[in-house]
Amino acid sequence: MTYDLIIKNGNVVFRDGVRKVDIGVKNEKIYCIAEVITDDAKEVIDATGQYVMPGMVDTHVHISEPGRTHWEGFETGSKAMAAGGTTSYVEMPLNALPATINKEALDLKLEAAVNQNYVDYGFYGGLVPENLDKLEELANAGVLAFKCFLSDITSDVPGDFTHVDDYTMYKGMQKIADLGGILCIHAENPNVTKKLTEEMIKEGRTSAEDYVDSRPTFTEVEAVQRAILFAKETGCKLHLVHISTSEAIQVIQNAKAEGVDVTVESCPHYFAMNAEMLPEIGPRAKCQPPLRRAKDQEKLWEELLSGNIDWLTSDHSPCTEDLKQGNIFEAWGGISGVQNNVDLMFDLAVKQRGLAVEKFVDLISYNPSQRFNLPNKGEIAVTKDADIILVDPNQSYVVKREDLYYKNKHSAYEGRKIDCRVTKTIVRGHVVFDLEQGIVGEPIGKLLSASK
Repeated sequence: MTYDLIIKNGNVVFRDGVRKVDIGVKNEKIYCIAEVITDDAKEVIDATGQYVMPGMVDTHVHISEPGRTHWEGFETGSKAMAAGGTTSYVEMPLNALPATINKEALDLKLEAAVNQNYVDYGFYGGLVPENLDKLEELANAGVLAFKCFLSDITSDVPGDFTHVDDYTMYKGMQKIADLGGILCIHAENPNVTKKLTEEMIKEGRTSAEDYVDSRPTFTEVEAVQRAILFAKETGCKLHLVHISTSEAIQVIQNAKAEGVDVTVESCPHYFAMNAEMLPEIGPRAKCQPPLRRAKDQEKLWEELLSGNIDWLTSDHSPCTEDLKQGNIFEAWGGISGVQNNVDLMFDLAVKQRGLAVEKFVDLISYNPSQRFNLPNKGEIAVTKDADIILVDPNQSYVVKREDLYYKNKHSAYEGRKIDCRVTKTIVRGHVVFDLEQGIVGEPIGKLLSASK
């Protein structure tokens, strides 16, 4: 037999541990795993000294095409993902214009995405007050999940996304439960955060510390409690996005123990940065919920290392550089981070804090693929898609602006030293990123389809 690709001599990360084996790839699938593969191959990769693991499945990415492609497009965004070790992603229903709240808007995204993605991709549908009658058509058109905001979203731009009221969340959960779907929720109390923000700005309190204080922990916890209560009432499958506090994680853990079908994600920036660092980094590190104080960040680390966080996402939310100017209340709230998901968290969690590498793989690959019904993703196993990354734990580098693939080359991690490196990213057996060559070949990403 002649394989398309053989990966040799690597430390291959399986769900039950790490073994030094060879991987044979044929027709975009993992065809053979053996101690030694002696057959011929069109391409052989020597992974000596490196971890070989499934690529990241990032279920929280904002690509702004169409409508705001000057913020981030499919081509630039997927290049950054490939360079960072992501092999599949699910794109949020905002910040493109129009927002993905009906089939017509979804079709615009589907058309725009063709032949532009270097990694595989899927889409969310949005839940907003005016589209309760559009959820079924979105589900039938293939969205992988739905997303809504409890936090305040105000925009005077036609076609932009809006947040839900409690009635919309309740009725939306009923419909999504009937459709067998998942509702992902941005959980912050909109009334308290909006009034605190107005109060601080009126008083001239516009520092980084004031911004953190305008979105206190309890506003996240209360919104999580409310979402879980509605999920209990409706039977809707629930996923809480970018949770930033241990207190909210504990509420979710208690709900799981009561039988609620709920999962939770957090993001690298909540582990890599804290509120005390925000004045120095500035608006590049502004996000919602905000970075938390160091003492609270340490509690979030305890939740991650204890297995109480289901998976990690980037919440990559880019914008043009001018939108990151001014005081932190005025600046756009979103972090460009997708290029540093894997290396940054491998360094922080595996190397510095001793998380088992197979648990790390659960956090970046297996768990999200299971929740989003992507059976061919998330695991190195025979018959799975050959979505594979090589990570060298002995390389170090400094994040530099000129190395970023984003359309707008700014990052909260600029100048940061990271003590490991993604050296290759392989999507369905095709090398799309190589550390020496950069992005390789043409876009080969395919649309993801969930298993029903």
